[in-house]
Amino acid sequence: MNSSCLQFAVGLFLPRVAVSSSCRQSRRRLCGCLIEVHFLTHVTVQFYNLVALHFKYDQARRRFVEWAQNEIAVVPNFHKRILFSDEAHFWLNGYVNKQNCRIWSEANPQVYVETPLHPEKLTVWCALWAGGIIGPYFFKNDEGHNGTVNGDRYRAMITNFFIPELNNHDVQELWFQQDGATYHTARATIDLLKDTFGDRLISRFGPVNWPPRSCDLTALVYFLWGYVKSLVYADKPQTLDHLEDNIRRVIADIRPQMLEKVIENWTSRLDYIRASRGSHMPEIIFKM
Repeated sequence: MNSSCLQFAVGLFLPRVAVSSSCRQSRRRLCGCLIEVHFLTHVTVQFYNLVALHFKYDQARRRFVEWAQNEIAVVPNFHKRILFSDEAHFWLNGYVNKQNCRIWSEANPQVYVETPLHPEKLTVWCALWAGGIIGPYFFKNDEGHNGTVNGDRYRAMITNFFIPELNNHDVQELWFQQDGATYHTARATIDLLKDTFGDRLISRFGPVNWPPRSCDLTALVYFLWGYVKSLVYADKPQTLDHLEDNIRRVIADIRPQMLEKVIENWTSRLDYIRASRGSHMPEIIFKM
């Protein structure tokens, strides 16, 4: 058995072997290849203390909630000044997700969804605050076709789309939030955002740290993407252009009163997380 085949076999079989057998027994059962099994069991596979990991996340979430509530105590409408931002993938088959969170709908139906191996999809960015929605912005590749996000495309969006859209607002009053995606937190991206927002940046590696795995505190995750999903597939779009038109229409039709309620709900979420010592809201499901 060659190296790649053995690695595939070990990848499927190793969890059971690791629990029930010694490393020497594992080598014998996996074709006797001592070097490969030793490498895979001692180098490739790493084990993490999940309890400690969750405690670390909860600590970061508690620190952020304490900071946010202190800001609101000083400036009562502070939460209305935060521009929450995020991207999501909208598949033509009706599946929507972002990073580690799956966007079900306005309510979790407790079902599973199969995704095609190579589905057609749009990658959409928006920023949402109490005063409105900036976007949607659809990421394209160099040929102008629908594409995924990388650092260059994200910074191009900020420079060519987001910053110009802010010209109609008093930027000195606004904060900007983004999650910890790699293309968000590259030094070049952070520097670019600080040129506009200064210390009013909530982000990993930013002046105010955004806690990891906090989909339940992102207004686009707990409201916008699910709301949009509930409407854009109603007429069963057959092309990405049709789906894009639907997304633009649905977002444009969202009323300011609805956004105000969404942002007020954010303060209730802060209360919940503080009371639960950093735990997640019950509707959030993480992909493993």
